Amino acid sequence: MRKINPREFTLATRGTSRGINKQIALTLIRTHQPVSRADLARLMDTNRANITFLVNELLEENLVREGAQREQKVRGRKPTFLYLNSQKSCAVAVDVRASRTYMMITDSIGRQLGEIVSFATALEPDKFIESLGSEVRKALKTIAADATCSGMGIVIPGLLDRTDGIVLHAPTLRWRNVNLLQPLQKEFNGIEVHLENSGKACALSQIWTPQSDGSALNDIVFVSVSDGVGVGVVINGEVVRGKHNTAGEFGHVPLSIDGPKCSCGANGCWEAYISNPATLSRYFGRNVTTRGPQDMNIADFTIEDLILRARGNDGKALTALSSTARYLGLGIASIINAVDPSRVYIGGEITEAWDLIEQQVRDAIKERTLTTDLGRVSIAIVPASEYPRLRGAAALVTAPAFAAPKVA
Repeated sequence: MRKINPREFTLATRGTSRGINKQIALTLIRTHQPVSRADLARLMDTNRANITFLVNELLEENLVREGAQREQKVRGRKPTFLYLNSQKSCAVAVDVRASRTYMMITDSIGRQLGEIVSFATALEPDKFIESLGSEVRKALKTIAADATCSGMGIVIPGLLDRTDGIVLHAPTLRWRNVNLLQPLQKEFNGIEVHLENSGKACALSQIWTPQSDGSALNDIVFVSVSDGVGVGVVINGEVVRGKHNTAGEFGHVPLSIDGPKCSCGANGCWEAYISNPATLSRYFGRNVTTRGPQDMNIADFTIEDLILRARGNDGKALTALSSTARYLGLGIASIINAVDPSRVYIGGEITEAWDLIEQQVRDAIKERTLTTDLGRVSIAIVPASEYPRLRGAAALVTAPAFAAPKVA
């Protein structure tokens, strides 16, 4: 049961049920397309008259289109397929990282159009917005010249005030209290801009991906391990945000108050044990994030290089990964105890070593979860090649058309 907030609620109207049914129909067409009206009636367990009414409205609103008719051997009228009208508009997805910014154009249901492009991230906010504007206009002209841009989703590796569009703290970008939304709206006049935290965006990518198998896992956790650690939590199909949009920041839960320094300024955060810099620091026996001159062998050495050395039986590399694997599992166990998800997704460069670390991660999870069933939670790896941050950024624009409206 969900309690109705007496100070903040949305009253159901005569059209509420119709609106919900339309979005159910859109979601089913999105999942099963191409689909006939008869198929849709069976999927929704309703009569053809209701489906005809719903589909006619969706056709009038240009949300769906009719396609080729299905061949059939029996006599009678050939059924006409229904498709989402996904070419009518496009979305821009942007993933901002400390070194490079990645960008993708999608259609209105989040399917990629053209190639993913990247460019160096300017750390000064004004210069960043200027370079982003240039790259977006170039991409729209070459990839989707005839489509209308319905919005832009931008993912930031840090804490956000989504109401005012302020980046409260993005340590890897060295941004603190940066008002990003207003200058972005000025740069992209007429295009709606959405900002999101990277961990939450990754979680969104899994529940809204067009490649979804329709299994509708409504309670999931996404742990993204990169330069930092981002965590997104989805409960009952909705991203958990909390009052200040900081819910799910498990990366900054302390494993030890006497532990290594974290990018947030505190000591012993989970991030300080499992992030890429943490693993590299463990390998080299010194803090690789220290500002100032660095040995070239350290400055140009990446987590991918460490994984390659581990595959070559480098003892130090294997030991560094082993420690990261155990800390990763211990932290995930705490999240499982707190949230009880149906599945945990893990993303980031560390997943390239999953065959080397999986057993240690799972052993640590089983060691610290409260029950046997919790220790058996499904774990899925999301490789970097799937670009979950970009997919989540696109969902900020494309998903609302399929989301259920809130009533009461």
